[in-house]
Amino acid sequence: MTFLAIGHRGVMGVEPENTLRSFVRADRAGMDVIELDLHLSKDGALVVMHDAEVDRTTDGKGPIGDLTLAELRELDAGQGERIPVFEEVLDAVRAPLQAEIKDVAAARALAEVMNRRDLTGRVEVLSFHDEALLEITRLVPGVRTALVASRYGTEVVGRAVAAGATTLVLNIRRLTLEIVEKAREADLRLIGWTVNTQDHLRLARAFGLDGGTTDFPEIKRTCRFTA
Repeated sequence: MTFLAIGHRGVMGVEPENTLRSFVRADRAGMDVIELDLHLSKDGALVVMHDAEVDRTTDGKGPIGDLTLAELRELDAGQGERIPVFEEVLDAVRAPLQAEIKDVAAARALAEVMNRRDLTGRVEVLSFHDEALLEITRLVPGVRTALVASRYGTEVVGRAVAAGATTLVLNIRRLTLEIVEKAREADLRLIGWTVNTQDHLRLARAFGLDGGTTDFPEIKRTCRFTA
């Protein structure tokens, strides 16, 4: 069975997260898929950052939505890296992408790019928010979507089905065999996060997951030894 090694915000364990430097290193390390996060700037640009505020990962302060793209570009996102926009990541790497959106507004902006650049084959859209998945599904014919959950029970399977998702991306620390079985009965793919240790990798393989999201490129290299 193919087990996908998914680079979390690039390879955030060794490079500044959600930067072109991190994405390019993930691509060169042979990660099967690269995951990133999207927010909208004040002027509507799809910027790549996990938090709603710039404080944790840059030398700036404040909500992303209060800053223009030009203002965001002035910030240091780590080791001199600048905050990228989604289109720059598309052009910088060759790997398939998982794009996580936080709300309906980001879904609409992402839909425009996906339709314009015909990205349904390359980009899978992730979200913790059911309504964001429903919106991107409405706007992008044939889009592949995944529901992400951190704290969940068996009800997460029904949520994914109702949102039209084909994949569940679940906190591996809370995963149970019952949830795995219900997901398989619903014909859902299963990805575990965050798979950063050999113990977590062995657990992912024991559950028969389709892949794991990891901060470290070494996980990709060791996947074949845990089958």
